[in-house]
Amino acid sequence: MRKGMFALAAAGLLAAGSMAACGDDSGGDSGTDGGASVGKVGVILPDTASSQRWSTDDPKFLKAAFDAAGVPVDIQNAQGDKSQFQTIAEGMISSGVKVLMIVNLDSGTGKAVLDKARAAGIATIDYDRLTLGGNADYYVSFDNVAVGKLQGEGLVKCLTAMKAVKPVVARLNGSPTDNNATLFKQGYDSVLDPKFASGEFVKGPDQSVPDWDNAQGGTIFEQMLTENKNIKGVLAANDGLGNAVISVLKKQGLNGKVPVTGQDATVQGLQNILVGDQCMTVYKAIQQEADAAAELAIGLAKGTRKDTGQTVTDPETKKDIPAVLLTPDPIFKDSVKDVVADGFVTKDQLCAGDFAKLCAENGVS
Repeated sequence: MRKGMFALAAAGLLAAGSMAACGDDSGGDSGTDGGASVGKVGVILPDTASSQRWSTDDPKFLKAAFDAAGVPVDIQNAQGDKSQFQTIAEGMISSGVKVLMIVNLDSGTGKAVLDKARAAGIATIDYDRLTLGGNADYYVSFDNVAVGKLQGEGLVKCLTAMKAVKPVVARLNGSPTDNNATLFKQGYDSVLDPKFASGEFVKGPDQSVPDWDNAQGGTIFEQMLTENKNIKGVLAANDGLGNAVISVLKKQGLNGKVPVTGQDATVQGLQNILVGDQCMTVYKAIQQEADAAAELAIGLAKGTRKDTGQTVTDPETKKDIPAVLLTPDPIFKDSVKDVVADGFVTKDQLCAGDFAKLCAENGVS
Protein backbone atom coordinates (compact mmCIF):
# COMPACT_ATOMS: atom_id res chain seq x y z
CA MET A 1 0.00 0.00 0.00
CA ARG A 2 1.21 3.57 0.39
CA LYS A 3 2.03 3.25 4.06
CA GLY A 4 5.70 3.57 3.24
CA MET A 5 5.08 6.69 1.18
CA PHE A 6 3.02 8.31 3.94
CA ALA A 7 5.64 7.37 6.51
CA LEU A 8 8.33 8.86 4.29
CA ALA A 9 6.41 12.12 3.99
CA ALA A 10 5.95 12.26 7.73
CA ALA A 11 9.61 11.42 8.27
CA GLY A 12 10.54 14.29 5.96
CA LEU A 13 8.46 16.66 8.05
CA LEU A 14 10.07 15.35 11.23
CA ALA A 15 13.52 15.77 9.73
CA ALA A 16 12.73 19.33 8.65
CA GLY A 17 11.32 19.97 12.10
CA SER A 18 14.44 18.64 13.78
CA MET A 19 16.66 20.90 11.69
CA ALA A 20 14.45 23.89 12.45
CA ALA A 21 14.55 23.04 16.14
CA CYS A 22 18.33 22.91 16.10
CA GLY A 23 18.51 26.23 14.29
CA ASP A 24 15.94 28.06 16.39
CA ASP A 25 16.40 26.72 19.92
CA SER A 26 18.99 24.11 20.75
CA GLY A 27 17.02 22.63 23.60
CA GLY A 28 13.52 24.02 23.39
CA ASP A 29 11.97 21.22 21.39
CA SER A 30 12.16 18.67 24.19
CA GLY A 31 9.88 20.52 26.58
CA THR A 32 12.34 19.87 29.42
CA ASP A 33 15.87 20.54 28.17
CA GLY A 34 17.01 24.12 28.56
CA GLY A 35 14.06 24.95 30.79
CA ALA A 36 11.62 25.35 27.90
CA SER A 37 7.97 25.44 28.95
CA VAL A 38 5.37 23.38 27.15
CA GLY A 39 2.05 25.02 26.33
CA LYS A 40 -1.33 23.33 26.06
CA VAL A 41 -2.90 22.62 22.68
CA GLY A 42 -6.61 23.04 21.96
CA VAL A 43 -8.24 21.06 19.14
CA ILE A 44 -11.76 21.67 17.83
CA LEU A 45 -13.27 19.01 15.56
CA PRO A 46 -16.37 19.79 13.48
CA ASP A 47 -19.07 17.15 14.05
CA THR A 48 -19.72 13.44 14.52
CA ALA A 49 -22.34 13.02 11.78
CA SER A 50 -20.66 13.72 8.44
CA SER A 51 -17.93 11.06 8.80
CA GLN A 52 -16.88 8.47 11.36
CA ARG A 53 -13.37 9.95 11.38
CA TRP A 54 -14.36 12.93 13.51
CA SER A 55 -15.85 10.78 16.28
CA THR A 56 -13.32 7.95 16.33
CA ASP A 57 -10.18 8.24 14.21
CA ASP A 58 -8.92 11.81 14.61
CA PRO A 59 -9.49 12.09 18.39
CA LYS A 60 -7.70 8.77 18.94
CA PHE A 61 -4.72 9.51 16.74
CA LEU A 62 -4.29 13.12 17.88
CA LYS A 63 -4.47 12.24 21.57
CA ALA A 64 -1.94 9.44 21.12
CA ALA A 65 0.51 11.79 19.38
CA PHE A 66 0.25 14.50 22.02
CA ASP A 67 0.41 12.01 24.89
CA ALA A 68 3.54 10.44 23.42
CA ALA A 69 5.18 13.89 23.32
CA GLY A 70 4.05 14.78 26.84
CA VAL A 71 2.12 17.80 25.56
CA PRO A 72 -1.26 18.50 27.22
CA VAL A 73 -4.18 18.64 24.79
CA ASP A 74 -7.88 19.48 25.00
CA ILE A 75 -9.87 17.88 22.14
CA GLN A 76 -13.51 18.88 21.76
CA ASN A 77 -16.16 18.51 19.06
CA ALA A 78 -18.54 21.28 17.98
CA GLN A 79 -21.24 18.77 16.88
CA GLY A 80 -21.94 20.79 13.75
CA ASP A 81 -23.02 23.85 15.77
CA LYS A 82 -21.30 27.12 14.80
CA SER A 83 -22.24 28.80 18.08
CA GLN A 84 -20.84 25.85 20.01
CA PHE A 85 -17.70 26.00 17.87
CA GLN A 86 -17.15 29.62 18.90
CA THR A 87 -17.97 28.90 22.55
CA ILE A 88 -15.44 26.08 22.68
CA ALA A 89 -12.82 28.31 21.05
CA GLU A 90 -13.43 31.16 23.48
CA GLY A 91 -13.10 28.75 26.39
CA MET A 92 -9.81 27.38 25.07
CA ILE A 93 -8.46 30.88 24.41
CA SER A 94 -9.46 32.00 27.90
CA SER A 95 -7.84 28.92 29.43
CA GLY A 96 -4.51 29.97 27.94
CA VAL A 97 -3.81 27.37 25.26
CA LYS A 98 -0.62 28.11 23.38
CA VAL A 99 -1.79 26.50 20.14
CA LEU A 100 -5.28 26.23 18.65
CA MET A 101 -5.98 23.64 15.93
CA ILE A 102 -9.37 23.80 14.22
CA VAL A 103 -11.45 22.01 11.60
CA ASN A 104 -13.78 24.82 10.60
CA LEU A 105 -17.51 24.45 10.02
CA ASP A 106 -17.29 27.32 7.55
CA SER A 107 -14.64 29.89 6.75
CA GLY A 108 -16.53 32.80 8.32
CA THR A 109 -16.79 31.18 11.75
CA GLY A 110 -13.32 29.73 11.44
CA LYS A 111 -11.76 33.10 10.58
CA ALA A 112 -13.44 34.78 13.55
CA VAL A 113 -11.95 32.15 15.85
CA LEU A 114 -8.49 32.34 14.29
CA ASP A 115 -8.54 36.14 14.55
CA LYS A 116 -9.38 35.95 18.27
CA ALA A 117 -6.62 33.42 18.85
CA ARG A 118 -4.08 35.53 17.01
CA ALA A 119 -5.07 38.62 19.01
CA ALA A 120 -4.37 36.59 22.15
CA GLY A 121 -0.93 35.57 20.90
CA ILE A 122 -1.97 31.96 20.21
CA ALA A 123 -0.49 30.03 17.29
CA THR A 124 -3.02 28.43 14.93
CA ILE A 125 -3.32 25.41 12.65
CA ASP A 126 -6.00 24.68 10.05
CA TYR A 127 -6.53 20.93 10.23
CA ASP A 128 -7.95 19.14 7.17
CA ARG A 129 -9.92 22.21 5.98
CA LEU A 130 -8.38 25.53 4.97
CA THR A 131 -10.08 28.55 6.52
CA LEU A 132 -10.33 31.07 3.72
CA GLY A 133 -8.96 34.43 4.85
CA GLY A 134 -7.94 32.87 8.17
CA ASN A 135 -4.15 33.15 7.85
CA ALA A 136 -3.41 30.19 10.11
CA ASP A 137 0.25 29.48 10.89
CA TYR A 138 -0.04 26.07 9.23
CA TYR A 139 -2.44 24.02 7.12
CA VAL A 140 -2.36 20.21 7.28
CA SER A 141 -4.49 18.11 4.95
CA PHE A 142 -4.44 15.86 1.91
CA ASP A 143 -4.11 17.02 -1.67
CA ASN A 144 -7.85 17.49 -2.00
CA VAL A 145 -7.88 18.22 -5.73
CA ALA A 146 -6.11 14.87 -6.12
CA VAL A 147 -8.81 13.24 -3.96
CA GLY A 148 -11.50 14.51 -6.33
CA LYS A 149 -9.52 13.48 -9.39
CA LEU A 150 -9.27 9.92 -8.03
CA GLN A 151 -13.03 9.89 -7.53
CA GLY A 152 -13.65 11.04 -11.09
CA GLU A 153 -11.19 8.52 -12.51
CA GLY A 154 -12.75 5.81 -10.35
CA LEU A 155 -16.23 6.49 -11.65
CA VAL A 156 -14.95 6.46 -15.24
CA LYS A 157 -13.23 3.12 -14.57
CA CYS A 158 -16.40 1.56 -13.16
CA LEU A 159 -18.66 2.89 -15.94
CA THR A 160 -16.19 1.65 -18.54
CA ALA A 161 -16.09 -1.81 -16.93
CA MET A 162 -19.90 -1.89 -17.13
CA LYS A 163 -19.72 -0.91 -20.81
CA ALA A 164 -22.04 2.02 -20.13
CA VAL A 165 -23.05 3.96 -23.26
CA LYS A 166 -23.56 7.72 -22.87
CA PRO A 167 -24.34 7.31 -19.14
CA VAL A 168 -26.10 10.15 -17.33
CA VAL A 169 -23.85 11.08 -14.42
CA ALA A 170 -25.14 12.84 -11.31
CA ARG A 171 -22.88 14.73 -8.92
CA LEU A 172 -23.70 14.94 -5.22
CA ASN A 173 -21.17 17.41 -3.87
CA GLY A 174 -20.10 18.16 -0.31
CA SER A 175 -21.01 21.21 1.73
CA PRO A 176 -20.80 24.54 -0.14
CA THR A 177 -19.26 26.12 2.99
CA ASP A 178 -16.35 23.62 3.06
CA ASN A 179 -13.38 24.63 0.91
CA ASN A 180 -12.40 20.96 0.69
CA ALA A 181 -15.67 20.22 -1.10
CA THR A 182 -14.77 22.91 -3.62
CA LEU A 183 -11.37 21.30 -4.17
CA PHE A 184 -12.84 17.80 -4.48
CA LYS A 185 -15.26 19.08 -7.12
CA GLN A 186 -12.45 20.83 -8.95
CA GLY A 187 -10.67 17.48 -9.10
CA TYR A 188 -13.52 15.29 -10.31
CA ASP A 189 -14.89 17.91 -12.67
CA SER A 190 -11.46 17.98 -14.35
CA VAL A 191 -12.06 14.32 -15.23
CA LEU A 192 -15.80 14.39 -15.96
CA ASP A 193 -16.15 17.68 -17.85
CA PRO A 194 -14.14 16.48 -20.87
CA LYS A 195 -16.36 13.37 -20.96
CA PHE A 196 -19.46 15.59 -20.99
CA ALA A 197 -17.97 17.85 -23.65
CA SER A 198 -17.18 14.92 -25.94
CA GLY A 199 -20.63 13.39 -25.53
CA GLU A 200 -19.16 10.19 -24.06
CA PHE A 201 -21.01 10.95 -20.81
CA VAL A 202 -24.19 12.99 -20.32
CA LYS A 203 -24.22 15.73 -17.69
CA GLY A 204 -26.86 14.95 -15.09
CA PRO A 205 -27.97 16.73 -11.88
CA ASP A 206 -25.23 18.55 -9.97
CA GLN A 207 -26.05 19.65 -6.42
CA SER A 208 -24.28 20.35 -3.14
CA VAL A 209 -25.36 18.96 0.23
CA PRO A 210 -25.53 21.49 3.10
CA ASP A 211 -23.21 20.61 6.00
CA TRP A 212 -22.41 17.21 4.44
CA ASP A 213 -25.72 16.04 5.94
CA ASN A 214 -26.31 12.46 4.85
CA ALA A 215 -30.08 12.59 5.40
CA GLN A 216 -30.35 15.69 3.20
CA GLY A 217 -28.07 14.00 0.69
CA GLY A 218 -30.47 11.07 0.44
CA THR A 219 -33.43 13.40 -0.03
CA ILE A 220 -31.61 15.40 -2.70
CA PHE A 221 -30.61 12.28 -4.61
CA GLU A 222 -34.12 10.84 -4.39
CA GLN A 223 -35.37 14.01 -6.07
CA MET A 224 -32.63 13.72 -8.69
CA LEU A 225 -33.63 10.15 -9.49
CA THR A 226 -37.34 11.01 -9.58
CA GLU A 227 -36.66 13.75 -12.12
CA ASN A 228 -34.15 11.74 -14.14
CA LYS A 229 -34.65 7.98 -14.00
CA ASN A 230 -31.80 7.45 -16.47
CA ILE A 231 -29.02 8.28 -14.00
CA LYS A 232 -26.37 5.60 -14.56
CA GLY A 233 -23.52 6.87 -12.38
CA VAL A 234 -23.19 8.97 -9.22
CA LEU A 235 -20.17 10.97 -8.10
CA ALA A 236 -20.90 11.10 -4.36
CA ALA A 237 -18.33 13.22 -2.52
CA ASN A 238 -17.83 10.91 0.48
CA ASP A 239 -18.85 7.51 1.83
CA GLY A 240 -21.68 8.93 3.94
CA LEU A 241 -23.30 10.57 0.93
CA GLY A 242 -22.51 7.48 -1.12
CA ASN A 243 -24.39 5.30 1.35
CA ALA A 244 -27.34 7.72 1.26
CA VAL A 245 -27.39 7.32 -2.53
CA ILE A 246 -27.17 3.53 -2.25
CA SER A 247 -30.11 3.50 0.18
CA VAL A 248 -32.23 5.28 -2.43
CA LEU A 249 -31.01 3.00 -5.22
CA LYS A 250 -31.95 -0.06 -3.15
CA LYS A 251 -35.56 1.10 -3.05
CA GLN A 252 -35.59 0.99 -6.86
CA GLY A 253 -33.61 -2.25 -7.17
CA LEU A 254 -30.75 -0.30 -8.77
CA ASN A 255 -28.01 -0.88 -6.20
CA GLY A 256 -25.00 -2.49 -7.83
CA LYS A 257 -26.27 -1.42 -11.25
CA VAL A 258 -25.43 2.29 -10.84
CA PRO A 259 -21.79 2.87 -9.78
CA VAL A 260 -21.39 5.21 -6.81
CA THR A 261 -18.15 6.76 -5.54
CA GLY A 262 -17.14 7.72 -2.02
CA GLN A 263 -14.29 8.92 0.15
CA ASP A 264 -12.81 8.26 3.61
CA ALA A 265 -12.60 4.43 3.46
CA THR A 266 -15.16 4.07 6.25
CA VAL A 267 -16.16 0.60 7.38
CA GLN A 268 -19.57 1.15 5.82
CA GLY A 269 -18.06 2.38 2.57
CA LEU A 270 -15.68 -0.57 2.35
CA GLN A 271 -18.51 -3.00 3.07
CA ASN A 272 -20.58 -1.36 0.34
CA ILE A 273 -17.66 -1.93 -2.03
CA LEU A 274 -17.29 -5.59 -1.02
CA VAL A 275 -20.98 -6.27 -1.60
CA GLY A 276 -20.86 -4.49 -4.97
CA ASP A 277 -23.08 -1.51 -4.18
CA GLN A 278 -20.26 1.07 -4.22
CA CYS A 279 -17.73 1.50 -7.01
CA MET A 280 -14.78 2.88 -5.02
CA THR A 281 -13.66 5.08 -2.17
CA VAL A 282 -10.59 7.21 -1.46
CA TYR A 283 -8.36 6.22 1.43
CA LYS A 284 -6.72 9.02 3.36
CA ALA A 285 -4.30 7.81 6.03
CA ILE A 286 -5.82 9.81 8.90
CA GLN A 287 -3.11 8.77 11.34
CA GLN A 288 -0.47 10.31 9.11
CA GLU A 289 -2.49 13.53 8.89
CA ALA A 290 -3.00 13.61 12.65
CA ASP A 291 0.67 12.87 13.32
CA ALA A 292 1.81 15.60 10.92
CA ALA A 293 -0.51 18.19 12.50
CA ALA A 294 0.44 17.11 16.02
CA GLU A 295 4.14 17.37 15.16
CA LEU A 296 3.68 20.99 14.10
CA ALA A 297 1.49 21.80 17.12
CA ILE A 298 4.00 20.20 19.50
CA GLY A 299 6.73 22.35 18.01
CA LEU A 300 4.64 25.50 18.45
CA ALA A 301 3.73 24.48 22.01
CA LYS A 302 7.45 24.24 22.74
CA GLY A 303 8.25 27.52 21.01
CA THR A 304 9.56 26.10 17.73
CA ARG A 305 8.33 26.83 14.22
CA LYS A 306 9.11 24.10 11.72
CA ASP A 307 9.62 24.26 7.97
CA THR A 308 7.15 22.08 6.06
CA GLY A 309 8.71 22.67 2.65
CA GLN A 310 5.23 23.20 1.12
CA THR A 311 2.69 26.01 0.89
CA VAL A 312 -0.86 26.54 -0.31
CA THR A 313 -2.22 29.86 -1.51
CA ASP A 314 -5.31 31.19 0.23
CA PRO A 315 -7.62 32.10 -2.69
CA GLU A 316 -9.03 35.06 -0.74
CA THR A 317 -5.89 36.69 0.70
CA LYS A 318 -3.49 35.33 -1.95
CA LYS A 319 -1.08 34.61 0.90
CA ASP A 320 0.98 31.42 1.02
CA ILE A 321 0.26 29.26 4.06
CA PRO A 322 2.93 26.76 5.18
CA ALA A 323 1.35 23.37 4.54
CA VAL A 324 1.61 19.61 4.73
CA LEU A 325 -0.33 17.89 1.94
CA LEU A 326 -0.47 14.10 2.02
CA THR A 327 -1.20 11.73 -0.87
CA PRO A 328 -4.56 9.89 -1.10
CA ASP A 329 -5.20 6.39 -2.50
CA PRO A 330 -8.08 5.02 -4.61
CA ILE A 331 -9.67 1.86 -3.22
CA PHE A 332 -11.62 -0.66 -5.29
CA LYS A 333 -12.85 -4.13 -4.35
CA ASP A 334 -9.46 -5.71 -5.05
CA SER A 335 -7.64 -3.23 -2.81
CA VAL A 336 -10.00 -3.11 0.20
CA LYS A 337 -7.52 -5.49 1.82
CA ASP A 338 -4.85 -2.77 1.69
CA VAL A 339 -6.81 -0.53 4.05
CA VAL A 340 -6.91 -3.37 6.58
CA ALA A 341 -3.22 -4.14 6.02
CA ASP A 342 -2.43 -0.48 6.71
CA GLY A 343 -4.17 -0.74 10.08
CA PHE A 344 -6.80 1.91 9.44
CA VAL A 345 -9.69 -0.57 9.66
CA THR A 346 -9.51 -3.90 11.47
CA LYS A 347 -10.61 -7.22 10.04
CA ASP A 348 -13.00 -7.64 12.99
CA GLN A 349 -14.71 -4.35 12.13
CA LEU A 350 -14.94 -4.99 8.41
CA CYS A 351 -15.61 -8.71 8.25
CA ALA A 352 -18.34 -9.14 10.85
CA GLY A 353 -21.32 -11.39 10.11
CA ASP A 354 -22.27 -11.76 6.47
CA PHE A 355 -19.13 -9.88 5.36
CA ALA A 356 -16.78 -12.65 6.53
CA LYS A 357 -17.25 -14.61 3.31
CA LEU A 358 -16.77 -11.52 1.12
CA CYS A 359 -13.61 -10.63 3.04
CA ALA A 360 -12.20 -14.10 2.48
CA GLU A 361 -13.03 -13.97 -1.22
CA ASN A 362 -11.24 -10.62 -1.55
CA GLY A 363 -8.07 -11.45 0.35
CA VAL A 364 -8.79 -9.53 3.54
CA SER A 365 -6.69 -11.03 6.31
